Amino acid sequence: MTATLIDGTEIARQVEAEVAREVATLAGEGVTPGLAVVLVGEDPASRSYVNMKARMCERLGLLSRKVVLPGNTQTRDLLARIDRLNADDAIDGILIQLPLPPQIEKPRVLEAVDPARDVDGFHSSNIGSLVLGREALVACTPLGIMEMLRRSGVSLDGANAAVLGRSDDVGKPMALLLLHANATVTICHSHTANLPEITRRADIVVAAVGRPAMVRSDFIKPGAVVVDVGSNKLTRREDVAGLFGEDSPRVAELERRGYVWVGDVDQRDVMRVAGKLTPVPGGAGPMTIAMLMKNTLRAARRRRGLEC
Repeated sequence: MTATLIDGTEIARQVEAEVAREVATLAGEGVTPGLAVVLVGEDPASRSYVNMKARMCERLGLLSRKVVLPGNTQTRDLLARIDRLNADDAIDGILIQLPLPPQIEKPRVLEAVDPARDVDGFHSSNIGSLVLGREALVACTPLGIMEMLRRSGVSLDGANAAVLGRSDDVGKPMALLLLHANATVTICHSHTANLPEITRRADIVVAAVGRPAMVRSDFIKPGAVVVDVGSNKLTRREDVAGLFGEDSPRVAELERRGYVWVGDVDQRDVMRVAGKLTPVPGGAGPMTIAMLMKNTLRAARRRRGLEC
């Protein structure tokens, strides 16, 4: 058996095209959804992500505002800036780019964002609504995974699902979304005993543990759907060649760029047994940004009392 790759890049393009059409419709009514992204510090990866989100907003017709603060910003100053964004009627979505510098009190900052503008779905109000199955803004990565599964024809009703990882931004909301879709869900983590034995019973495995190529074929039931949320940077040739083979284009990519991104799933090994698999890159990543745009559109409509 050779798994079919789920093309997250193509599905993200579909979502983005739908968002662009809806944004154009709203523009005819005098409404332009607006997204503010707050960056504290000069981390190159974070700055790249912020610029990518700004370009996506521009392409889809959304208003984009970048708020860049120095790395020595204190919590009180960041909270004051968030208060101003909460009161700005042009801003429908507020995203705090993570990670934050160590002096910033992350829980206070995330709780300061107006839940109606919390397009990352991190506010306790939105998380609580998700637990209860009520309308809420939901974290973009798990929301994007659900969209990928739906558009790829994966049946969730009655399926056994295993979620590897219990983070607040992926693992926990992922498990809740699967549960609300009538899957039977097991949450696994670093203290789970007999992990491969548990995941081999699952029809759907979502790997979000932050350990490169941890999930191998012995974790997977033949024909299962495997979603790889991992994003791990490898810089050693022996590691990349060991995962992909000496003649792989990934080795050439490493030599050209100095690093490659890999997931939590050993793709070459798992491809032999899985039914469907999301690649890294090109799987959950593009869907995360697409769903951020969709969440911003949704927040804009909800704030104005328009049907979603």
